Amino acid sequence: MSRPTGRVLTLLELLQSGGTRTVAELADRLGVEGRTVRRYVDQLIDLDVPVESVRGRYGGYRLAPGYRLPPLMLSDDEALAVLLGLVAGRRAGLTTTERTANETASAKIRRVLPRHIARRLDTLLEALAFTDQPGELDHPDAGLLLTLADAVRHRRPVSIRYTDRDGRRSERTFHAYGIVAHAGRWYVTGKDARIGEDRTFRLDRIADARTLAGSFEAPAGPGPAQRVLSGFATAEYRHEVTLRIHGTVEQIRAHLPAGVASLEEHEPAAGQDPAAGHWRRVELRAERLDWLPPVLASLDRPFVIERPDELRDLVVALADRLTSSARTPAPRTPRPTRSPPADAAWPSSPPSPTTGTASPTRPAARPSGRC
Repeated sequence: MSRPTGRVLTLLELLQSGGTRTVAELADRLGVEGRTVRRYVDQLIDLDVPVESVRGRYGGYRLAPGYRLPPLMLSDDEALAVLLGLVAGRRAGLTTTERTANETASAKIRRVLPRHIARRLDTLLEALAFTDQPGELDHPDAGLLLTLADAVRHRRPVSIRYTDRDGRRSERTFHAYGIVAHAGRWYVTGKDARIGEDRTFRLDRIADARTLAGSFEAPAGPGPAQRVLSGFATAEYRHEVTLRIHGTVEQIRAHLPAGVASLEEHEPAAGQDPAAGHWRRVELRAERLDWLPPVLASLDRPFVIERPDELRDLVVALADRLTSSARTPAPRTPRPTRSPPADAAWPSSPPSPTTGTASPTRPAARPSGRC
């Protein structure tokens, strides 16, 4: 590409960033004189790019709405952001009825990407997984995402600098199995090589990732998304809760999703009828227990609390409050007293003997004039 052509495309990219750009600003960014900027603008107009001139002290050039979208110039980070948005939107169901617009937009962007960028983006998209809790995703660093995706695909260890929730910083050698989007955040799951245990890290807490020499074998078993959910359900918290709930997986998961609790079939005790129903053992960990009694009540299924006793006390207290509220009669509301209209007739009751008031139904007796 010749230098003038490259500068014309750079000018288009500057104008696409929004706002009005002065001639002096554009000339400084392009490294040319003001009259050269005007010549480049004329070339864009010849290509049907809607550039308009703004007069005045703060005038310059800006893009105007046209009959068709002008050529888009996307950087690596911008192309990554657009494709991730399309993928996340399709995953969350935020698409048109037949998903045509989403798929054609993705195809157009990928078709015009340089090969080396397209390969890296394909690597990232292959390494991504989504849980069943879509949300508005945060904005991770593009370079970090691409580095980790490359490590996932080629099974290469990475060195990361991580800050945990307590603010402690550490450097770890990590074997990344996959990148997962869950409830609006990005996570990478894999094995911490130093301690030999599986870990899940938030991407916004990773300051840097660097690919190391060597390789590793990914273990068989659950996929990255399931590993992230299991990690949340078994994370270290203040309370360890074990329940037995009589119900189907769907009934239980509607209130206790995989990111909160782990589920397994409960084997009936010796002598117990296996056909008595499907009991599931539910295990979860929580920092607080006060949210669990309402959840168990909303299940509307038989359940048994194995531990802790504190949860049993909270459930009993909730049941007592509900029972007390249900048995408390509603206070009687006094019937409102209806005042007669201003033009209504007086009551037909006889006059009070103490007041001597005449009845409105018969005229009062006239004095006879006698003493």
